[in-house]
Amino acid sequence: MAMAAASAVVFLGAAGIALGGTTPGDHAGITAGTAGCGKAPTLTSGQHTINTGGQNRSYILRVPSNYDNNRQYRLFVGLHWLGGTANDVDSGGSDGYNWSYYGLRKLADAENNGTIFVAPQGNNNGWANPNNQDLTFIDDLVKLIDNGLCVDTTRRFAGGFSYGGGMSYAIACARANVFRAVVVYSGGVLSGCTGGNDPIAYMGIHGISDNVLNISQGRSMRDRFVRNNGCTPQNAPEPAPGSRTHIVTNYSGCRPGFPVVWAAFDGGHTPGPIDSGGDGWRTWTSGEAWKFITQFAGGGGPTTTTTTTTTTSNPPGGDCQVKDAINAWNTGLTSNITITNTGSAPISGWSLTFTLPGGQTITSGWSATYSPASGQVTARNVNYNGDIAPNASITIGFQANHTGNTSAPDSFALNGKTCSISS
Repeated sequence: MAMAAASAVVFLGAAGIALGGTTPGDHAGITAGTAGCGKAPTLTSGQHTINTGGQNRSYILRVPSNYDNNRQYRLFVGLHWLGGTANDVDSGGSDGYNWSYYGLRKLADAENNGTIFVAPQGNNNGWANPNNQDLTFIDDLVKLIDNGLCVDTTRRFAGGFSYGGGMSYAIACARANVFRAVVVYSGGVLSGCTGGNDPIAYMGIHGISDNVLNISQGRSMRDRFVRNNGCTPQNAPEPAPGSRTHIVTNYSGCRPGFPVVWAAFDGGHTPGPIDSGGDGWRTWTSGEAWKFITQFAGGGGPTTTTTTTTTTSNPPGGDCQVKDAINAWNTGLTSNITITNTGSAPISGWSLTFTLPGGQTITSGWSATYSPASGQVTARNVNYNGDIAPNASITIGFQANHTGNTSAPDSFALNGKTCSISS
């Protein structure tokens, strides 16, 4: 997978690496399994087309050979570079299976084959995303896969190199409520950034001597999500020129569930640098990206679930109402909590307190920060949902382990006032 640069074009082996739905709502993870769970699959591996935005767009799908419609699968959307193709991403080019989906497919197969992969094809082999045309394509593709296969909505990921990295960044900006995390390999702001204010787990990988998309672009993209995710700003260390090394920085202070990772390497414009020199499928980037996306445990248990909605005989609460839906399996559960301002005055800044039943421990959450992980918990607003207008609602949620008791909390208090509970 030796690299050679010509003008603004960078080739990766025979494959040729070259530079260049789902509607926004609550944060990704509000539910676990998709509509395709428990049903005979309507999609198969191979190349397909979808009509989106008045165009027929193509994509390549990789469904695990042992697909089980009662298992919630991780979804990874692999995005190609300018001049590349969906087939380059899916096949791995000259490196074949070892580099399929930036090396992640091989790692997924080695770990219980729990990932569905899809490679969409960009118009003109790029991701210009005019009027969010490509974003609409991704929306419609995710919706199609959700309906046809069993996907864990808390574990949707996107990643790509160069122009594909730019499209991954556009997804992070506009679809933080749909995707759990993105991996941006040597990217730039090439496909726009609609929105860009919500937190999403973010990993950036960039070479210090990239002469196609300067590393300063990668730093700027990273820093947007350092801010969005509430991480402590820092000048992340980077290797010295000629060192043939890489440095991975995990930012501190980030909101729970929204890490930012920065991996800088001594090298140029490539997704597969090797510390000893050159590039290829033996790169360290595959392992680091895989470690990053697999830290999110998701709700991948059986889709035969128990749904519990709270009821209570408590007296009506003060200016707030809560509805809590529990989706439980084996030793895990998700809790989706809808908070409604029933008062006449807007709420600006909030904390919701509740006591988890014994044996329940929060492992991850969305749209709020949670502390501590068990016992009496306080959920606090994040930067984008601190205001609740009269008669308006917001939804937050978390995933937890349990030892058998999957009940919802008996009561909730918003800013110290007990809320009524809706069935």
